[in-house]
Amino acid sequence: MTLTRRQFTTLGAASLFASPAFSQTMIGENKITSISDGNLTLPAGMIFDHVPEETLAPLREQYGLTEVLTPPCNVTLLQTGDRNVLFDVGAGSEFMSSAGFILDALDAAGLYPEDITDVIFTHAHPDHIWGLVDDFDDLLFPNATYMIGQKEWDYWTDPNTVDTIDSGRTTFAVGAARRLARIEDNITFFNDGDEVISGVAARATFGHTPGHMAFEIRNGPNALMVLGDCIGNHHMAFEHPALISGSDQDGDMGAATRVALLDQLATEQMQVLGFHLAGNGIGRVERMGDAFRFVQDS
Repeated sequence: MTLTRRQFTTLGAASLFASPAFSQTMIGENKITSISDGNLTLPAGMIFDHVPEETLAPLREQYGLTEVLTPPCNVTLLQTGDRNVLFDVGAGSEFMSSAGFILDALDAAGLYPEDITDVIFTHAHPDHIWGLVDDFDDLLFPNATYMIGQKEWDYWTDPNTVDTIDSGRTTFAVGAARRLARIEDNITFFNDGDEVISGVAARATFGHTPGHMAFEIRNGPNALMVLGDCIGNHHMAFEHPALISGSDQDGDMGAATRVALLDQLATEQMQVLGFHLAGNGIGRVERMGDAFRFVQDS
């Protein structure tokens, strides 16, 4: 489904303001907080256009899905030693009116923008990276160092991307290139399996974008996976992970990534924090016959 900027703006304006919220969990001595950047407001067809109605109908009833979806935007904050690490920076003020509240959420968690020491990106879609700058195009987190997967950087900074990406995502490419240019002198690259900071390993989860990364935060036997958007909702992605999602740039690769990752997470009973998963996004993956379900932590 192709979405125009006008459609995004109109849908966003119809959404209720999302008040700042945060929830926390511990992995060893590492404090992990899910902070709310608000929510997206999207036409359901963006996710479900490829889904047969006989598959979709039971999910509509079970999960109360309508023609407009309002997934939360759960930004991960890791506090370890003297570091305050953000995984992604939210949508900023230019994407849609229902998102872009990360500063309010940080304030509720007792932090100022200057307190952020590191920003690690899962990928460069608008709701994850457009919050990099403020309304004056100044960096919102001036004291932070920035990290992103090499493949993701290469894709969004390639001048050919704007001409080769799906036409409905052209603004994504323009917006990503503009913001990444602001940090080109303060960026570190990593690849699959690299330890980006102590105790945090990058995990290639390609498909949603060409270089999408998840991150495993581990302390001894305890671990949590920061998912980004490789598992992008708590309903279709879990119950029918092999189906193509309209939100993924490479649908087949995204589905293969989802199936493999859900299997691992269910087997290992690893905690997850999903950017668009229900509630605060913190929970676990459980098997449900041949499918899976998301169980929120209480």
